[in-house]
Amino acid sequence: MRRRNFGRKAGTGVLAAAALTALVTGCGIRTTSVPVDAGAAPSRVPCSVTGESSSASAPQGVPVRVFLVCGSQLEAVDRRTPPPEEKADGDPVVTAEGLLAQLLAEPSDDERQAGFTTAVHGPLVVGGGHRGDPAGTLRLSRQPEDLPPVALSQIVCTFAGSSAGAGDRTVLLGGPGPYAPKRYQCTTELRERPESTPSTATPRAPETAASPATSPATSAAATGGAPPETTPTPTG
Repeated sequence: MRRRNFGRKAGTGVLAAAALTALVTGCGIRTTSVPVDAGAAPSRVPCSVTGESSSASAPQGVPVRVFLVCGSQLEAVDRRTPPPEEKADGDPVVTAEGLLAQLLAEPSDDERQAGFTTAVHGPLVVGGGHRGDPAGTLRLSRQPEDLPPVALSQIVCTFAGSSAGAGDRTVLLGGPGPYAPKRYQCTTELRERPESTPSTATPRAPETAASPATSPATSAAATGGAPPETTPTPTG
């Protein structure tokens, strides 16, 4: 009799355990045979550096702002770059050279701890435009379209936000070849998705001054013909 009761209790215990397992599984909770310490929830990278960072160790340098990659987006970082050997006098090429050097440099320890990286890698240099290019054109030693999209986005936003830009958060950028430069724009969408292709537009050619109005006699003289005859006004 006792054996029968024991078997009945054991069977009831098995059924209860199976029901509990089904209930837990139905709630979307995975069962485990060992205790698990979940710990604290993972923290998001801060993407913020206290104070001004400088990978060039130039505390007395010129303050600049560059765009680095953090959390799959572009974030602005304040740095100090060594002053140029020659006075820049607002030269966009000198400004672009200093900014590109900052983008090519490895992030500082503080920047790395904050989650910053850069996709811009050398060899890469920047110079002025070719003959016939619109004023303010910058040309890279590699065609912009051949650069990784994130690297190009970093360059566009960094140049466009400085005196090297062409205004309205744009920059006139070209490569070493004979191709015409394009106007690249740093938009909010580009900063949020730097892997996308920056929007471009072909810059307009400089407009020529309109020719002054000419009289019929002047037009005739210019074409080598005689001025048209005019009827004298009768007098009373």
